[in-house]
Amino acid sequence: MKISFEIKSSRKAGACVVFAAEGGGLEESAAAWDKKNGGAVKRAIAAAGFEGKKGKILAIPGLAGVSASYLLVAGLGKAAAGDAAASGLATGLLLNSYRFDKYLTREPKEKKPTLKSVEVVVKAAAAARKKFDASRKLADAVFLTRDLVSEAPNVLYPESFAKIIRRELAPLGITVKVLGRKEIVKLGMGALASVGQGSAQEEKLVTMHYKGGSKNQKNIAFVGKGVTFDTGGISLKPGANMGDMKWDMAGAGAVVGLMKALAGRRAKVNVVGVVALAENMPSGTASRPGDIVKTMSGQTVEILNTDAEGRLILCDALWYCQEKFKPTQIIDLATLTGAIITALGHEYGGLFANAEPLAKHLLGAGKETGEELWHMPLNDAWDKDIDSPAADMKNIGSGTAGSAIGAHFLRRFIQPGVAWAHLDIAGVAWSNKDRTSVPKGASAFGVRLLDRYVAEYCEK
Repeated sequence: MKISFEIKSSRKAGACVVFAAEGGGLEESAAAWDKKNGGAVKRAIAAAGFEGKKGKILAIPGLAGVSASYLLVAGLGKAAAGDAAASGLATGLLLNSYRFDKYLTREPKEKKPTLKSVEVVVKAAAAARKKFDASRKLADAVFLTRDLVSEAPNVLYPESFAKIIRRELAPLGITVKVLGRKEIVKLGMGALASVGQGSAQEEKLVTMHYKGGSKNQKNIAFVGKGVTFDTGGISLKPGANMGDMKWDMAGAGAVVGLMKALAGRRAKVNVVGVVALAENMPSGTASRPGDIVKTMSGQTVEILNTDAEGRLILCDALWYCQEKFKPTQIIDLATLTGAIITALGHEYGGLFANAEPLAKHLLGAGKETGEELWHMPLNDAWDKDIDSPAADMKNIGSGTAGSAIGAHFLRRFIQPGVAWAHLDIAGVAWSNKDRTSVPKGASAFGVRLLDRYVAEYCEK
């Protein structure tokens, strides 16, 4: 979609969009059309019961002096109209334009998008254009994540995922390193290796290091779960809707998109991204319920359910990240539990944290971007629930508080003095309906949230 900013419109076709605040107040251009048409705009608004609520649209055809076929009155809710909203409008349009249609060869013409270009008429066109240029870089990063999460699992698997990361990020000045099975085993990452061992596709650990801050500035880190397809392993999932498990790598996808966003806008911060990539398959070589593995940290885990695999690949990734890059804070993202959907539905991501300032800042960034989080509790009782008589811990609890159990498991791999947050995004990584700035499908939840968090709280 082509988006431009102009002081005066030159368009003579299509639709003209003006704005109204909640309560019926028309912004300047809408008021001008209303005056030119003898109050016709306000009469149409009253007749339709249009209240200017956010996201609502009223179409008015055939007004005098409007060269377009329709005048569309868009509700702003309680937001302010005018020049300040122009870049936000354009960004929302761009984010909503995303489609994953690369495999559609017979799509009917009537289903194809018809909106080709948008001209935003605003007094401060140059300033809006400059601000939108920065937003476009963020949108490009969001689109990368959506592409990754939407991709078919026979196309996106650990090795091909790693190649995409190198292709997309290395040209931006990000140092990308890929560890394969031999290096993973040699480093003692028994948990990560156990998840990938049932697949013909070799597991990978990919690190991405962006150095935009000063030499003495400490790293902050983001770690993502990248299970490119999750059958559940020997603890096999039901067949119904198993195809959805192609997006069990959405946490890793968000980390990759975030790294692209930060490098794209040359963020003044030193950031490490780490993604653990594996395919969880049942086979003669797959790990079994009852297996005990040793993690890179030296702690041992009794695997009682091979479908609780996300925490297994993350625990080694978290430890490796801390050992190698010494971050002051670490945030992990994972489609970790179905239990978080039971708790929060598809409206919030679950937030667990060991540091209140970190949690507060993430909650604030979520509200500002519309990628909202809900602060979930930690409790010693849940930590005790994963104690195992045969190993240091087991990978599931007694059956209750599933999301908290997963968080407590991961917390055991956070080193002293490191601020940590865990984002369980299982309910928000994929949208089954169109939402504001998120078309139906992969949401890229976390990219805009964490980009805002870094901009406001981490850059110097």
